[in-house]
Amino acid sequence: MQTARDDRSLGELFAELSHDVSALVRKEVELARTEMSHNVSRLGRHAAMVAVGGAVAYAGLLTIVAALVVILSTFGLTWWASTLIVGIVVALVGYLLLQRGISAMQWDSFAPTETIETMKENAAWAKGQRT
Repeated sequence: MQTARDDRSLGELFAELSHDVSALVRKEVELARTEMSHNVSRLGRHAAMVAVGGAVAYAGLLTIVAALVVILSTFGLTWWASTLIVGIVVALVGYLLLQRGISAMQWDSFAPTETIETMKENAAWAKGQRT
């Protein structure tokens, strides 16, 4: 049974404050964990894009190169010249895919921004309560 607000002692008030602060800290830690797991999941997707870009570049290097080298050599180019041209084009496509994935990772923020904001709000609220 809870006593009336005016009848609580200073000790009871501090006990309630201690309980509320510990509950707040637990919730903030829970929020930080949730937010960080979301950020790590996003990082994984971007890393997968980088890996796929690299795999596509490699597969392109192995499959398209041979066919394009043969096609260019039928137009009168030497084998080495046609191989060089095709290799440069395929490597450029792979490079562009890798850069896109790396760029996506650089623009994402992985800090727990929501947790930081609520902690700032809590600190401001606590400062306001002391005055």
